[in-house]
Amino acid sequence: MSGVEKQDVLQRAAKIKLMIFDVDGVLTDGSLHYGAEGELMKTFNVHDGLGIKFLQQAGVLTAIISARRSPQVTARAKDLGIEFVHQGGHDKLTPFMDLLAKTGLTAEQVGFIGDDVVDLPILSRVGLAIGVPNGRPEVLQRVHHVTTASGGRGAVREASELLLRAQGSYDQVLAQFLV
Repeated sequence: MSGVEKQDVLQRAAKIKLMIFDVDGVLTDGSLHYGAEGELMKTFNVHDGLGIKFLQQAGVLTAIISARRSPQVTARAKDLGIEFVHQGGHDKLTPFMDLLAKTGLTAEQVGFIGDDVVDLPILSRVGLAIGVPNGRPEVLQRVHHVTTASGGRGAVREASELLLRAQGSYDQVLAQFLV
């Protein structure tokens, strides 16, 4: 990323008041594990979870919009204190618009991290569109920033720290651990 591109990303990140996360391919690596009885299992990254908690501590709202419905996502969102959760359906634009209305925020004040073409309607509208390196080429061509870490492997933590640094909150969040 050039210096001009990096500056643009930081300026965009500084304005974000709500960060929305896709699940499969972003909060997870995109794998779906089925047990012998057909039960679905998902693996979430603890570093990503702490990044979400850091955003919340800094006053950034967090949300999940996922095409797939699963009790594992409901449980993870509850564990992380993510208040806004929409699951089910490839139409992600409607819950996004509902979320804007509910929060009173503009699209420019929202960030979204996604990986697949069903995320494009949101990615094309938000102030900060982030992709993951394991995302689809159609997504990676259209986002403002691509993380170094892959989905389910620290991409959310990386994006969270990018926002916190751009907003001047990272040192304050980190200070609680430097006692």
